[in-house]
Amino acid sequence: MLPLPKLHELSMNTHVDSTRTEATARLPLLRHFQEARYTRRFFAHHALTHNLYRGVFASFDEAQASIPPSSVSGYDNTESAELYRERTRRVFINDYPMIYWLGRWFAEGAHRVFDIGGHIGIAYYAYQKYLAYPSSLNWTVMDVPAVNASGAQWATQHDPSRRLHFADEVGAASGADVLFAAGSLQYLSYSLEDALAAMARKPKFLLLNSVPIHMRESYFTVQNIGTACCPYRITAEREFLGGLAKLGYELQDRWENPLRSCIIPFHPERSLDRYFGFAFRLAAA
Repeated sequence: MLPLPKLHELSMNTHVDSTRTEATARLPLLRHFQEARYTRRFFAHHALTHNLYRGVFASFDEAQASIPPSSVSGYDNTESAELYRERTRRVFINDYPMIYWLGRWFAEGAHRVFDIGGHIGIAYYAYQKYLAYPSSLNWTVMDVPAVNASGAQWATQHDPSRRLHFADEVGAASGADVLFAAGSLQYLSYSLEDALAAMARKPKFLLLNSVPIHMRESYFTVQNIGTACCPYRITAEREFLGGLAKLGYELQDRWENPLRSCIIPFHPERSLDRYFGFAFRLAAA
């Protein structure tokens, strides 16, 4: 027969259980306080919060609505349009798969590139040191008005061959040889699948880099880029690959970029420790 607990032991156990219960009850309040403090800091100082993320949302519009009216939203502003000038003069390790596939497709006769969210033509300028561009190259960047205006002005001094052009809507990619997107798909209010499905002539090749992919779920967060806050799309792997396969695109290559991450405080299950790149070819009709 087991000995009965003494009275002081019962009292101590009751106190421990009570303390645990009170601590557990306080956890939601503590998290609420921490999230509120993070939110204030996230939106308060753009220059101090470059490339931070906040919240998980079901749609682009929901993420957009979470950005206070007092905060600058999106890239369509002078400060955001002036970013990334140094990237026109250098490439990074995750650029090399893009350079490889672009050079290979140029050798097959591709010469019309449509660059979604290419800013002022970052890749166009940076890659020409590593690739022999076709003499008939037509590289079109689609971006927001402020960035397009800045890019056109930059091109007057830095693109003497006049091969760089600008567009303001994705439908202009219809008939392109290569649809190029490097770290830009996540900022679109529509999915790449929907954009391609609406094109009369789909691009023959897709070259996509720095794509935030979650292994199971699709959702949005908000990113602070330092000059503004932006809704930010993260797509489930099955949805992303399956949607493009449904349109007839065959995966040619896939690579990982472990140097990019998306850490969403308070949502570790929705955070990403790497991004992905892809090369696709449209199957012959």
